[in-house]
Amino acid sequence: MTTRSPPLQPAISNAGSSVADLVELIDCLIDVVTEENIALAMGLPASQSRHTARKLELSEMFEKWVKEVAMKKLLLGTPDRKLQMKVLERIEQLRVTMDENVTRLRAAIEASQRRIDAVMAAIREQISDNSPYGSNGRVKGQTASYARNVQI
Repeated sequence: MTTRSPPLQPAISNAGSSVADLVELIDCLIDVVTEENIALAMGLPASQSRHTARKLELSEMFEKWVKEVAMKKLLLGTPDRKLQMKVLERIEQLRVTMDENVTRLRAAIEASQRRIDAVMAAIREQISDNSPYGSNGRVKGQTASYARNVQI
């Protein structure tokens, strides 16, 4: 997949251009999240995803767009019905892609937690095997300071 470069700022000039820029930004976000989903599906741990920084950057840009529209600094209305439908289609596609991403990230986090739990259990077992004390706190077996039938 090729990663596109989105517009850096919300375009306030004309509405048609603004909507087209928003579509381009959403497409970039969809591309990055889709690539991350593919990597997660192949078993890559979530913490090693090279997509995280780019996804965060694009998400912040998208959030900026949403704030500008919410504050009515930017109007996304356009008489171009095709462009309106394209925006709605892309937003729905982004929602579906992000839902999959959340599911895959949760699975990756759970897998990482299982690996951590297995390592910790192995460490605890190794420590307990080398300890002179049992789980009840008593000395297990004979030690050098424990002797029978010693006469003084």
